[in-house]
Amino acid sequence: MSYAIIGFGKIGQALARAFARRGIEVSVATTRDPESFASAAAAIGPEIIPKKLAEAVKADIVFLAVGYKSHQDVAKALSTWQGKTIVDVTNAYGVPLEELGGQPSSRVVAQAFTGGRLVKGFNHLGAAVLEQDPAVHGGRRVVFLASDDDGAAEEIGALAESLGFAPIKLGGLSEGGLLVQGRGNSWGQLIFKDLVKFD
Repeated sequence: MSYAIIGFGKIGQALARAFARRGIEVSVATTRDPESFASAAAAIGPEIIPKKLAEAVKADIVFLAVGYKSHQDVAKALSTWQGKTIVDVTNAYGVPLEELGGQPSSRVVAQAFTGGRLVKGFNHLGAAVLEQDPAVHGGRRVVFLASDDDGAAEEIGALAESLGFAPIKLGGLSEGGLLVQGRGNSWGQLIFKDLVKFD
């Protein structure tokens, strides 16, 4: 299984740290030349591999950690996303609801990634929290996942576990997705809720 993070701002780097902590290799890419962020990637760890966008999107699982409005540019990197799982880490806060057609933002994102399986996840925590070790006081930091594809949710749940998090599945995008999204001028009820699960 191969992994990529598209977007290398604060959230992208926080996700990269989660992979590096577990010694799991992950490609990172932006629309810029890989050399422009190679030193930042190297500072996180040898597992973080800077690549061109066209190379990074060949991964099996792609984390979309760009600004919401950039998701369409990333989607155009492949003609089909068949066989790939996309983890939507974006928030459409400030995007007018009319632009979303009244849908959850993650459903709009899913439509752009033709043929791919989309899971909303890892977006409810700020970068400063997301980048910390998820082992907290003997428990594990929770990440919420929502998807209309149960198999994809299982797959990302297993990855979240291997990264040290406690995944909690919230159901489909229309129910669970609304709880963990920013859209328009409101935040879902679970955004910024930093919860810890004790087994």
